[in-house]
Amino acid sequence: MKTFPARTLVSSFVLSSFPLTLALSVPTTLPGHWSYQGCWTDVPGRTFSGASYADGTNMTIENCISYCTSKGFPYAGTEYSQECWCDSGYASGATQAAESDCNMACTGDDTEPCGGPSRLSVFHTTDVLGPQPNPGVNGYVYMGCYAEGTTGRALTYGAGLSGSDLTVEKCTAACHAANYILAGVEYGGECYCGNTIANGGAPATSGCSMTCNGNSSELCGGPNRLNMYNYQNQYSASSTPTATLPGNTDVAVSTTPAATPTGPSQPATVGNYVWNGCRTEATNIRALSDATFAADTMTLEACQSFCSAYTYFGTEYARECYCGNSFNAGSVPAPDTDCNFPCAGDGSEYCGAGNRLSVYGKNGTAPASSTSSAPATTTSSSPVVTGLPAGWTAQGCWIDGLQGRILPDQLPDSQSNSPAECANACAAAGYIISGTEYGVQCFCGNAIYNGGAKTADSDCNMACPGDATQTCGAGNRLNIVSKGTPQAYAPPAPQTGGLGDWTYQGCVEDNLNQKRTFFWQLYFPGNMTPAMCLDRCAKYGYMAAGLEYGDECYCGDPANMETSGATFRPESECNVVCAGNASAICGGGSRLSTYFWTGTPFYSWDFPTDYRAGKYELLVWGVNTPLITQESITGKVTLLSKGATGPGNETGAYELDLATLTFRTLHIKTDVFCAASVTLPDKVGRQLNVGGWAGDATYGTRLYWPDGSPGVPGTHDWQENVNELKLQAGRWYPSVMVMTNGSILVVGGLIGSNDAATPSLEILPYTGTPPLYMEWLDRTHPNNLYPFLAVLPGGGIFVQYWNEARILDPVTFATTKVLPNPPGAVNDDLGGRTYPLEGTAVLLPQRWPYSDPLGVLICGGSTIGPGNALDNCVSIEPEAENPTWTIERMPSFRVMSCMAPLPDGTYLIANGALHGVAGFGLGVGPNLNALLYDPTKPVGSRITVAANTTIARMYHSEAITLLDGRVLISGSDPQDGVNPEEYRLEVFLPPYLLSGKPRPTFQLANRDWAWGQTGIPFTLGGPAQNGAITVTLLGSVASTHGNSMGARTIMPRVSCAGTACTVDAPPGATIAPPGWYQFFVLDGGVPAVGVYVRIGGDVAKLGNWPQYPDFSTPGV
Repeated sequence: MKTFPARTLVSSFVLSSFPLTLALSVPTTLPGHWSYQGCWTDVPGRTFSGASYADGTNMTIENCISYCTSKGFPYAGTEYSQECWCDSGYASGATQAAESDCNMACTGDDTEPCGGPSRLSVFHTTDVLGPQPNPGVNGYVYMGCYAEGTTGRALTYGAGLSGSDLTVEKCTAACHAANYILAGVEYGGECYCGNTIANGGAPATSGCSMTCNGNSSELCGGPNRLNMYNYQNQYSASSTPTATLPGNTDVAVSTTPAATPTGPSQPATVGNYVWNGCRTEATNIRALSDATFAADTMTLEACQSFCSAYTYFGTEYARECYCGNSFNAGSVPAPDTDCNFPCAGDGSEYCGAGNRLSVYGKNGTAPASSTSSAPATTTSSSPVVTGLPAGWTAQGCWIDGLQGRILPDQLPDSQSNSPAECANACAAAGYIISGTEYGVQCFCGNAIYNGGAKTADSDCNMACPGDATQTCGAGNRLNIVSKGTPQAYAPPAPQTGGLGDWTYQGCVEDNLNQKRTFFWQLYFPGNMTPAMCLDRCAKYGYMAAGLEYGDECYCGDPANMETSGATFRPESECNVVCAGNASAICGGGSRLSTYFWTGTPFYSWDFPTDYRAGKYELLVWGVNTPLITQESITGKVTLLSKGATGPGNETGAYELDLATLTFRTLHIKTDVFCAASVTLPDKVGRQLNVGGWAGDATYGTRLYWPDGSPGVPGTHDWQENVNELKLQAGRWYPSVMVMTNGSILVVGGLIGSNDAATPSLEILPYTGTPPLYMEWLDRTHPNNLYPFLAVLPGGGIFVQYWNEARILDPVTFATTKVLPNPPGAVNDDLGGRTYPLEGTAVLLPQRWPYSDPLGVLICGGSTIGPGNALDNCVSIEPEAENPTWTIERMPSFRVMSCMAPLPDGTYLIANGALHGVAGFGLGVGPNLNALLYDPTKPVGSRITVAANTTIARMYHSEAITLLDGRVLISGSDPQDGVNPEEYRLEVFLPPYLLSGKPRPTFQLANRDWAWGQTGIPFTLGGPAQNGAITVTLLGSVASTHGNSMGARTIMPRVSCAGTACTVDAPPGATIAPPGWYQFFVLDGGVPAVGVYVRIGGDVAKLGNWPQYPDFSTPGV
């Protein structure tokens, strides 16, 4: 049989999950010197984060190892069936877990473990692999891996290099040019410089695992990790080094500070300079503008030494030093308490503040009472900025730093800075916004972030060193220039508006006990917004959504929080910005920004506990494990089983007499494993079975003429001779259908024995035309087996296969209409409905006068790769002018399910598994719950959660409606080592048999109708007692693999006068294709025991076919 990947992540009622496992094993031989290290936890922030990729169809241990090897990492880990993670070591907090936790099969090899939820199957190699930290370049020596600071950057100067081609060589060169002795590379593409390791930065044991964007052979830090480099080993944690400063002056930055006072103070003297007080900056220019430098090791002594040739020096903003012989216009004394920033290099001293200078004069020289040497005073209106890139314009003064930098990327400080210089530099780097600040600083970005807002132009009052007529911001003020109007984003916060009826609930924990809070996982890499996630969840009927890690989306239901035990966490733990919306928060590490739908519910299911739930009853112990069941027109049931089934290893064919619950042995010659059946429209209702497992069986064309009556055994048997009658093409997993002309259409399948596709269709009886090739069958193999077929009222043939659907011309079989693709899973548009992704399908009722479009209902299915069973039904009216699929949630996951039309116009959905795909050993966890679907109710309210069975009905299970109104439930051959080959036959009793209302009786003489025949009489056994008298016609069904071949529900016109009633036959073959139908009379929705009627006769004269010695024909 066809094999498909098995998966073990399953979910049960209302999306709560429980562990189910299959036997998985690590290959005994791994590539190179790789070895298995066991099952490990994946910690928040990721245990391995150096490199990663996901593959929903072809992930294997070997492929992951190959990927990590190519990236130069010695550790590889597979997770969640389809994810591969690489690194140079384990992240802090990672621990070894139980082997049973790594229980998910790889998407590319269902025998191998690929981790589990928040669990990694880990592998390691002793081979020395790149990338490695660069040992040193440009005079810088590698110090090791360092964690970022806890209160700010460990290295506070951003070099502003392009991240796309960053290397250690480029970063160290930039830091050297800017006169810094420390250089650090982070997150693959970021470069930072400094003269001290600040803000709590400290050595780290792991996390420096990301390759440099410009050199994949070396490492450039990681998330919150820096590979740190020290120029000529000048830096040590115990002393402050000598820094090379502008002007070729070596300034000794204090190495042994004086006795530390109890708190920062302003010394009265520094060398031969005397404290002159705290002063403001000047107007549109620096107060002291002759010379300047900045350093993260700034002290008063360093500034005094640097300015020794000048009359005055002043320190500002903790790290800046300014020199001059006079103060420029606008600088005035300020309260000494305004200068309250501790020096960056000596916390015992004050070094000014924002827009404030701690001023000292040589030999006590005091500032003049009025300033001198002032430049020309600028007017209140800012000068026009010239020299900008094409399309760029000045946007005014903006507030920076309230919630963080409003432009994210900083270029190196420039002593020739100006709005034009900065804008051109940003434009050359690919940005559309520039900002100048503190005179010498230039920032770039493509939007304004963190709540940046415009302020008065007068706030930006610092002259540009490259153009004194222009201003270049001020303390926490930016002069913004941009191409077009800049887009501004608020500080990141959970989005609470503009999301329709979605309401933010809070920050919720995920992966509690290694289980997802919400089952369905989607990725929107690089562009996720809350609306993207919520809209997708809403489309598929989920009323809870969670956003995580910035670009992960999870869909589920509010009840999942309770079933998973997840609780609300502090908002601070949801701290990752959405990848596609810098103003919104999208969760955090194992934290979900959670939303509930608070509008009109998408679904409202009934959960009755009385007769309305129906019930299961054991009918009889069978004699085989059937894979095809079919009620004959005699009221007996044919049960066919594949070869090598059961203790007798038989290819079995039996007939069950429901009157006596006895079995008559029948005989077939070839293996009907995964064949197809249909009831012929000839006068005796012969059963046709075609196709099969291998060899001659794939060509098999078998006929059974049912005889006998209830309680009276028949004598006929199956007739078969492949040398006389056979299909033109071998077919395994085909579908069959009676066409409007009475011929039999056979579609699709495999050659057999897991061989190639049979992408064609053919007609029985043979017309002289060879099988017709169908491109759509070839292209969608192997996920199109047992396609769903139906005649449409317009005459076309509807076919649904995998995740596609179309209408065929009934004569040429050319496509006349390609329908929209049926929706699959919320996270997988390729989720399918036909074998092996097996759902189940029926036609919705056709009601007299047959003017409404015919609907098709398909429920359940699965996804390729992870094998996540679907929890939805979809429906469509194929012949509508603009047909669209309607999605309806089911209360549980279901694959390999069956659906049986009922006389009251409802449908029983039964059987199946909670996870996996169709095939031996590929389904996990039986779905024991039955559902009742009522198409007369509003969408979202059509499902009633019905009774449970105790018998697993998985692969090779069936459901057919019997003439007495019960549903026969049979089969199940999962071969999973857990659930048995099932011999027991059950019946499901629908609510109409348990309501206590009396069942009607009737007599119908005419059981062979012509299309359009009116006034066909029938007589009730008594007056109606429950309500209106109606009639339902149900097409004769052969059930296998979720495909109810022949199913059709027709509700014709009925008229009664007392107990004398008449019924009108359907008007033509497109409403009721020729064949046999169960005829039910209903009194207020309660059916009588039915009978079979034939409609349309034997228009193809199949009663005379085939004319071979080994076959009997009933004639026409």
